[in-house]
This record gives sequence, structure tokens and C-alpha cells, in this order.
Amino acid sequence: MKRPLVLAVAAALSWSAHAATQTIRYEMHAENGKRIGEQVVERDDDGLTRVRFIYKDNGRGPELSEQFRLGPDGTMTDYTVKGNSTYGAVVDDRFERKGDLATWKSTSEKGEKSIAGPAMYVPLNGSAEMASIAIAALAASPTGSLPLLPSGTLTQRKLDEVDVTSNGKTRKVQLFAQTGLGMSPQFYWATTDARPRLFAVVIPGFMTAAEEGWSGVAKVLAERQKVAESKMLTDLASQLQHKLTGLTVVKNTRIFDSEKATVGAPSDVYVLRGRISAILPAGSPVRGAVNEIDAAGRIMLPGLFDMHGHVGRWDGGLNLAAGVTTVRDMGNDNAQMQQILDEVADGRLLSPQVVPTGFLEGESPFSSNGGFVVKDLPAAKNAIDWYAEHGYPQLKIYNSFPKAILKDTVAYAHLRGLRVSGHVPVGLRAHEALDAGYDEIQHINQVMLNFLATPETETRTLERFILPSEKVVDLDFNSPKVKQFIARLKAQQTVIDPTLATFAFLKQRDGDLNEPFVAVADHMPPDVKRGFYVGTMKIADEAAQKRYEKSYAKMIDFVGRLYKAGVPIVAGTDEMAGFTLQAELELLVKAGLTPAQAIQVATRNGARYTRTSAERGSVTQGKLADLVLVDGDPTKQIGDIRKVAAVITRGYVVYPHEVDQALGIVPFVKDAPMVKTLAPVSSNLAEGGNDGAQHRLSGSSARHHH
Repeated sequence: MKRPLVLAVAAALSWSAHAATQTIRYEMHAENGKRIGEQVVERDDDGLTRVRFIYKDNGRGPELSEQFRLGPDGTMTDYTVKGNSTYGAVVDDRFERKGDLATWKSTSEKGEKSIAGPAMYVPLNGSAEMASIAIAALAASPTGSLPLLPSGTLTQRKLDEVDVTSNGKTRKVQLFAQTGLGMSPQFYWATTDARPRLFAVVIPGFMTAAEEGWSGVAKVLAERQKVAESKMLTDLASQLQHKLTGLTVVKNTRIFDSEKATVGAPSDVYVLRGRISAILPAGSPVRGAVNEIDAAGRIMLPGLFDMHGHVGRWDGGLNLAAGVTTVRDMGNDNAQMQQILDEVADGRLLSPQVVPTGFLEGESPFSSNGGFVVKDLPAAKNAIDWYAEHGYPQLKIYNSFPKAILKDTVAYAHLRGLRVSGHVPVGLRAHEALDAGYDEIQHINQVMLNFLATPETETRTLERFILPSEKVVDLDFNSPKVKQFIARLKAQQTVIDPTLATFAFLKQRDGDLNEPFVAVADHMPPDVKRGFYVGTMKIADEAAQKRYEKSYAKMIDFVGRLYKAGVPIVAGTDEMAGFTLQAELELLVKAGLTPAQAIQVATRNGARYTRTSAERGSVTQGKLADLVLVDGDPTKQIGDIRKVAAVITRGYVVYPHEVDQALGIVPFVKDAPMVKTLAPVSSNLAEGGNDGAQHRLSGSSARHHH
């Protein structure tokens, strides 16, 4: 799903005008070179700018038409945009500024504000011209900052400069990092004119948008941008990851037993070189520890698993702050994933551990463009060989994969030792994917389509979302066909990765707060909170709204039925990192699981179906010390899963309140259990003393990484 990624693309593209009334184009290409969109801009002599923006990948994407005028300070005085968002919702947004009064209205909000001086309005669904406007306005700002409307402040700093050559022409361009929108920097390549404007936007491993005729410089820009980003990411990791050197004891904690889904008696847990070296009853003599963390009775969970991520280099803080210490990546650019794995192994990236899944897609106009895109069995086998040789334990098959070679492809993946999961290829239904040998199915809509789709249904378009929204409400879960399918899933122990929280968008209307983010919205930066109110589906009327709501409620209920029947369930997001997993566990409880069972799904099941049970998934002597201390009791009240006080993983301790502050989030926990350095012990290993001063490894306060 990854709506944030698509919105980032829309916010990052722009145009450059060489003369009045001239039509200018930007071309968008996926990492594999496939053209996936364009932006066409016309500026009239009277200052009116018209923009047409279209972007399509994976069978979806926005189509927007906008027009606006700029004032003398380079910011907009009036603006309108109409069209459709990524998933088909109506876009109708307008803004006007007269003097010091700014007013705006969209399908999800309206407001007004008095403001003096330059200020930039941020549309909820806009084309990329916003990036060029901001680049120029920030370059002209004496403070290097720009107030945002409705709220916030945008800043910009230069990271790099380079000469690029294409088709015999050479230009000097510069790299800017902008902060103040979202929870990570946005990177833009700009011209070096007196009034700079956007030249290109690069999302390494995913796509590039560049002025027409300059797409050939994408690789050069991507490599230089990754170097600049790496410096920022390394600094962030150094600031927020605190190395545990020597033996550390976590005293007086109640351990969640992920096999029994129960909480045990108070214990002391010893950690050495990233592993659990001992577990003793609370209050046992401290022998040889040089660091102590007093859990003060907090519950200790094994590190949580997000079983459906699409990992980006800036996601790690959000995951760790939510207690997620392992993410199963469900599809990425292969080179980008290898870089991330190397950076995590070296400790240069603030990140959970990553378990990669190989992405395999077929060629079509609807293709997703990550991983390998193939057209025949030899190419599919070649891709599987690459994944096997690079240590991938799983393969994910996608929507356009050729159904004629599906069974042989799955068999070959199994031969090479890979589990196989995925979407159901177009023309097939879930039971036919099971016939072909699938071990796992992604997304609740793919499961529901088993009862709703026909061989002619085009499941590579928005139809794969619309059909379940329209029809699940009428589906009889007690019918023989449904009961037989559930029985088959149980008999084959086919895993279901429902991503319920992601699919809350199916029933969200404009102006309503999206259900998974209700509990966290007030903690978010203002622009992020705004986005939670934006509907993404085109819902025709109130009757359709009620149908969609009832269909989504039945999808939640169906996951509960699967669990009670003995079908393995895993917890994944495919949405905003960290926070969405917490919402997923709440929805599993809504489906009928107990809070303890939901946590068991996110711990034991995560390890089991990433084949990492020997090292993860439980608090056990000898296993990796992936440990999460939480306030409250999430085994009784699942919402307490958000009260993460401290996380230990990969030999580091990470404090969520520090991560939150660095990302502009209001922390969920104020009083974290800090590391205390113990007095030296004698050589005969007598009991260690409890004296020592509080030692905050990172200093007295967190700093904004940007």
C-alpha cells in the first residue's frame, strides 16, 4: 500500500519554465526504467500557472489538475486543484490569500488564519510544483525558513553540488534537504539559478522524476544523494542508539511468555553482547554486571515483529520506538535492500533487524516495479536463484505474475528452500494459489476476493479494493464454500497476513479520522495529523458508506474466525511504520483475540514464519536480546502496547521518548528506565553493589536530527 510513499512522489515533482506560455514536461521513471508518469505545466503571460499531473504504478495513482498564482514574495495567493487521489477519492482543494487573511477548504477540512509576511499553503493532494515554490521561497528567505499554512515551518539546507551532462549539455545542480513536512527530510535536486527551482527528485531504489531530456543523470544523482543521506542517518543512529558495553542486568521485570501467552513472576534478565545470558528470580545477587536497568515491575515483551513492511532507510526510528525489533520486508528494490542490510549489520542505521522477502512480478502495464519483473519460467528461476544465494527465506509473488508458470515457479522456490507467499495473480483466486503451493497469502482483500472475483475480474486495478468493499457485506460466512476454504487453510496451515489496519482506508470518508490513528493523532506533527483525515476511496453516497463500513467490519470478523479455526495469523502493517503495527494488534483484539493472544501473534508467530525462532520471538536464555519494556499491561489492555519505555536490540538500548522528540512526535512515555553504571566488582565476583549515578548514555536531552 504505502500511501506515504506515493504522497511523497506527488509532493516532490515539479516543472521548470524557460519562457512564458511554454509547455514544460517532467518525466517519471521507475528504477527499472519504465515510464510511470509525467507532469505538464503551462504558465500564461498573466501569471496563471496550470499543471496536469499523472502518476501510475501498481495499477493505481493520482490524476490532478491545478492552477494558481504567485504573489511578489513567491508564495501562492490563490490555488485550486481537482482530480482523483491514489485510490480514486475526489480531490477538490482551494486556497486564497487576501492581504493577511488566508482561507482554505478541501473535501476534508476548512479553515482560515491571519498571517503577516510570506507563508506557503500545503495542499493535502497537490502536484509537485509545491516543491519548486518552496525551494525558491526558502532560498530568498533571510532566515532560511518559511511558515506553512495551516501550520508548521519549513527549512532547507544545501547538502551537495555537482555538474551533470546529458545529450551534450551540462548543468550545475544542487541537493537540498527540506524538513518540516512529515517525519523525515525530503530531498530535492535544484538548479543553481539566482531563483533556484526543482531539477529532479530521486527516491533511490524506487523512482526518479527529472526534467525532460535529463533522465539519464538519475544514477549519478541517486549515488550522490545516498552518500549525503548516509551521513545524516549515521548521525541519527549515533545520537539515538546507546551501546551496551559489558554485562547488563534488567532488574525486576515481568516477562511475557510468548508460548503460553502469560506473564511470569518478577525476574532479572542479563544481557551480554546482544544476547540473553541469564534469567534469574528478581532480587537474586547481582554478579558481575557493569550496567543496571531497573524495570520497576514493567512487563518485558520479546521484540515485536512487523510482518509486512517495505523498509525505507528513515523508518527505523518509528519501528524501534514502537517496540518493533524485526521487520519482514515484503518487497523492495534489490540493491536498496542489500544496502540497508549492510548498514543495519554495521550499526550505521537506526533500524530493527530486517528479514528480506524476494519480490517477483510479471510484465504488464499494471506491474509493480520492484525486485524482479519477469515474463517466463527461466527468468523466474533466475530471480529465485538470486534470492536464494542472497539468503532470502521467502518469495512474494505479485498481481501480474503469469498464472501459466505459477505452479512451476512455486515448486522451484520450494526446491531452493524459500517459503512462498503473495497476492493472488490476476485471473486466479486464493484457492488456486493454494493449489499452486502458496504457504501464505497477503492482505484480507486478497482472501475475500476468493469468494467475489471471477477469472475475468481485473484485480490489478482499484477493483481489488472496490469489489470487497461493495460485496463482503453480503457474504455468508456460514456458507459451505466459506467454511470449506477456512478448513483448507487450517489443514494446510496456510498463513494469513491480513494487514487489517491498512485496509481501514476502505471505509474512511473525507474529514473523519482514520481509525488506526485515532489514539496517536494528537501526538503527531500537524501536517501528519492532517493526513489522517483525508479519505482515499471514492465513496459515492451515504448508502455506499454504510456498505463499506459493514464490509470492513466483516473482514475484521473473518480474521477472528480464521484464528479461532486454527489458521496461522501474522501481524503486519504495509502502512506507517511502528504505529500501524500497534493498531493492527488492537484490530486483532477487535476480531476476538485476547490482548495476550494478539501479542503472541506479533512475537512467537513472527519468529516462526520468518524462520528465526531459534534466536527471536521469546525471552529465553541464549536468544538474541530483543527486549521491550512497556508501561501498563498490554496483555490486559492492548492499547498499553503504545507505552514503550525502552527497547534493547542488537546490543543497543533505544529510548522511544528520545526518538519521538527527534521526529517531532509528542512522547507516549515520560519516565524511562535509564541505564545506571554499577560500582566495580572484585575479582572473586562478589555481589555487585547497587551504588552508582544515573548515566544517560546520550546526554541530557535529545536533539532534532534535522
